[in-house]
Amino acid sequence: MDVKTGFFYLFSVVLLYAAFRVVTARNPVHAVLHLILAFTQASGIWLILKAEFLAIALVLVYLGAVMVLFLFVVMMLDIRFDTVRRGFWKHFPLAALIGALVAFEMAAVLMTGFRGVEEAKAAPALLNAAGQVLPYSNTQALGRLMYTEYLYPVEVAAVILLVAMISAIALTLRQRKDVKANNATAQLRARASERLVVVKMPITQAPQSPVDTEAGAQEQEKKA
Repeated sequence: MDVKTGFFYLFSVVLLYAAFRVVTARNPVHAVLHLILAFTQASGIWLILKAEFLAIALVLVYLGAVMVLFLFVVMMLDIRFDTVRRGFWKHFPLAALIGALVAFEMAAVLMTGFRGVEEAKAAPALLNAAGQVLPYSNTQALGRLMYTEYLYPVEVAAVILLVAMISAIALTLRQRKDVKANNATAQLRARASERLVVVKMPITQAPQSPVDTEAGAQEQEKKA
């Protein structure tokens, strides 16, 4: 057994253990952490299988964004485990049936193999300006295939994702009354004459003479 096969079995064993702990862990934070470990091992297996783009996408998208979001949501939510575990045995038969069906399908695929699937053809070699053969890159070949043969599906998917992002922002954007914010447009349109307003107030008390002021000060000093 060479080093590559050894790493493959190592990543597979850790992946199976992490996936088992995701299902059996009682603490949801521990389950999310084990799911992060499972994704890291899956990315390692994809690197061994020369699927660099999938491995990098798994690390960047799931570990960098989705798992962090899951972790924050689980830690911020006040989950009551007593109410969650009440309906465990009620939904257990349906969950067991679905789990057995998924396990049967996976076993059937692994035992029978991928029959009728043709072997992927090797991509044409890339040449530089001097006519030399460039080293093969899975990511580069995938990029050329996506932006040449599958260009329109990629553009449609990009437009759909853009519409979904704008829709999510529009649905969650609400003007709250208890939030104070500065209007930059109103600040730029403000004039110097409008910033300070001098208001004339009527006189309510007659001004005191300097003699009365000195006498009042002396009386205060005597009292002190």
